[in-house]
Amino acid sequence: MGAIIVDGRKIGLSIQDEVAEGVSSLSERGVDAHLAVVIVGEDPASQVYVRNKQRACQRCGIRSTRLELPETANLAAILEVVEELNTDPSVHGILVQSPTPEGVDELEIASSILPEKDVDGFHPMNLGRLVQGDSSGLLPCTPLGVMRMLEHSGAQLAGSKAVILGRSRIVGMPMALMLAQKGVDATVTITHSKSEDIEDICKEADIIVAAMGMPHIVQGSWVKPGSFVVDVGISRVEGGGLAGDVSEEVSEIAGWITPVPGGVGPMTIAMLMSNTLRAAENHNT
Repeated sequence: MGAIIVDGRKIGLSIQDEVAEGVSSLSERGVDAHLAVVIVGEDPASQVYVRNKQRACQRCGIRSTRLELPETANLAAILEVVEELNTDPSVHGILVQSPTPEGVDELEIASSILPEKDVDGFHPMNLGRLVQGDSSGLLPCTPLGVMRMLEHSGAQLAGSKAVILGRSRIVGMPMALMLAQKGVDATVTITHSKSEDIEDICKEADIIVAAMGMPHIVQGSWVKPGSFVVDVGISRVEGGGLAGDVSEEVSEIAGWITPVPGGVGPMTIAMLMSNTLRAAENHNT
């Protein structure tokens, strides 16, 4: 018997339906939730991601504005656009699509967005609140989506052993903080490129969140039977297909697994919609 496939598309659409209701309620009060997306350059993957976000906005009834800058745009030019959006009272959420051109400091961009409009959840103030155990700020979309998938699937979190593969500021670190929050109460281990005996560490895990961006690195021998395996990684492989960090054989061992594609990706977009609604509500309270 194989693992239960956790359908991120289905759960994500359910969340978008909830968001649409909230957006409609705001609209009745004269407030139109508004997300502005800044995209720099012509990166094909970024173009796809932005289109998917715009489609989700349309489905939820969120007004979306797309601002395009050339590949040659420097940090100052991007910050100028961000500042215009910061001061625009009609804009509730701001997102600068990653990756930005080489040499552009994404941390500085994240820090320049007003925390209350930071729907990506990357501003130091929002991440700092999370470190303090305060989830009242806007939270990073991908780990927030993973939490919703775990909760939706009825995963036992309190007292569980969770292993996070990867320590990025976008996924790994905030994921660890969310799982360790008081009230969630998982025991969390973070592994990275310098960690030793990763396979043995994973064998003890009730929950594995793989976010390394290395195709099929997580093998069946790494996984405890019945565990919950979340595959955040997504890479383009030879032949043009997409692959996650988790090998196919894991689905015969784990109790639950998220697919690639169709798992974490749609949840990330759903939580972006949720964050935009939350930002609009907070702006108008």
